[in-house]
Amino acid sequence: MSFSRADIISQLKMEILPLQGLKFPAAGVNVEVDLGPLQASFPNSCFPVGAVHEFLSPGAEYAAATEGTEGFIACLLGALMRNGGASLWISSSRTVFPPALKAFDIEPDKIIFIDVQKEKDVLWTMEEALKCGGLAAVVGELSEISFTASRRLQLAVEESQVTGFILRHHPKNLNTIASVSRWKISHLPSESEDDLPGVGFPRWNIELLKIRNGKPGTWKMEWSGGKFRHISPLVTSIPEEQKRKTG
Repeated sequence: MSFSRADIISQLKMEILPLQGLKFPAAGVNVEVDLGPLQASFPNSCFPVGAVHEFLSPGAEYAAATEGTEGFIACLLGALMRNGGASLWISSSRTVFPPALKAFDIEPDKIIFIDVQKEKDVLWTMEEALKCGGLAAVVGELSEISFTASRRLQLAVEESQVTGFILRHHPKNLNTIASVSRWKISHLPSESEDDLPGVGFPRWNIELLKIRNGKPGTWKMEWSGGKFRHISPLVTSIPEEQKRKTG
């Protein structure tokens, strides 16, 4: 049987990606993280599980549990935990309000929160947790992390196939670490449905700054109906040409 050049290249990519630390759901294991139009940015259009993902949070407003980075991570956790299993959330200054996680299809009692006193304890606890194959995911909140320390986390997930999320709050040093992706999530103003009073669905400006063997990009997304929905750019000002026409 002869194979085309495209077939050979595709097969080689499938064999190389696991060697680079990218894991995908095994046959018969239904782990689906649907990020809508973002899917095309990932290798094989599949969100990498069994890997470490880094999220940058420059300030407190970026990390709000319902609107900021923590809310976006909660959406990912909900998908990873859909078939059962628990996740760990490790922090030295936790701000997550557990009942708010129900908005992202997560039962709060399925998240085990571990509060420690120092960041170095966060790192040690996260590394040990990532070795536990029975977990769906592990989230660690810290500011600074060295490449060597991140490499230990990556080695742990490659063995256990647990997905790790590093949430870095206002880091002073944006050094390169051993993660398959780097994200920056900021919240956007929500819009109520049909002009009804109240708060609308969470919205984010999602910047995928780095993705190994993928395509970085920026999207504006909304979480509604238990899934991500792409939204058009928000209008922040009226173009001068339109002002003249309406003036």
